[in-house]
Amino acid sequence: MTNDVEVAISATEAGIAVVRSAYGAPLTRHAKAATDFATNADIDAERAILDVITTARPEDAVEAEESGRSGSSTTSRRWLVDPLCGTLNFAAQTPLVAVNVALLRDARTLIAVSADPIGEELFWTDGQHAAVRMSGGDALLQPTSESRLVDINCDGPLDRPFLGPQLIADPAFRATFGPRVMSTTLALAWVAAGRRAGYLSDGNFVGNVHFAAGIALCRAAGCVVTDLRGGQLEGGRGLIAAADADTHDKLVGLVAPHLEVPGPR
Repeated sequence: MTNDVEVAISATEAGIAVVRSAYGAPLTRHAKAATDFATNADIDAERAILDVITTARPEDAVEAEESGRSGSSTTSRRWLVDPLCGTLNFAAQTPLVAVNVALLRDARTLIAVSADPIGEELFWTDGQHAAVRMSGGDALLQPTSESRLVDINCDGPLDRPFLGPQLIADPAFRATFGPRVMSTTLALAWVAAGRRAGYLSDGNFVGNVHFAAGIALCRAAGCVVTDLRGGQLEGGRGLIAAADADTHDKLVGLVAPHLEVPGPR
């Protein structure tokens, strides 16, 4: 492995192999909460990914979903690893999950991979190009809003209002777009690939192990990526990833009334 793209893809493929082999098999759950848990597949996939990264890039830092931060405390290079995004789906044998790996230098994402281990698709970007690898070949990602489908993240706090459920119940939103709830960041790769017109989520997305890869894919593919108010993602509230400027403007307008409802800031 001679470059960072190859390292990221090889690491992701190591995680894919673990996740695919565990799909449909009995799982050991490590509970964090009733609907928030890791499985042996999460832990084993993370270990396989980290083995590739730490062998190829021993001087880099790593931040992983299950094991946290490790490696150098002084380097500007940091790998973000989400070994199995959509654990609830996976445990229920619902084939909508992702394996995410991203390399950051300071706050900038250099390389990102988001893979569908069950559908056998690997989305990747070197920061300039964004492509999907299927059956050994790469095809450039081409965003389009033609589907009119928008994925909405409905995972959120239990003790306060948040955006996802509000939008799904909003007649104005449903008259304009078809809301979908996939519950995995694979949906961001689908925006970059033209399978979704957009993606919406509340929350904070700076240096987020779940979202860094998908956001980088959308940006490299030419999508419009902002916070919920249409401003810079960094430092703002929430995330909009849209296939084009017109879709983005429509989403900002539909979201705006809901930002007056008390929620996370």
